[in-house]
Amino acid sequence: MKNRLRVLRAEREWSQLELGGRLGVSRQAVNAIETGKHDPSLPLAFRIARLFGVRIEEVFEDECAND
Repeated sequence: MKNRLRVLRAEREWSQLELGGRLGVSRQAVNAIETGKHDPSLPLAFRIARLFGVRIEEVFEDECAND
């Protein structure tokens, strides 16, 4: 799943560690989501969207949706 998490985080000048703290997850979890190695759970995806004040679709893109 593609995502804009790194861009949104960089716009706020947050480190992965700081974002992880705000979300209640590890820095490694943030890195895994940003690099596409791990898809977040639905509750975590909603927390991410709420934290950035955007809709979930503005953070995550289903790569299969364009088929």
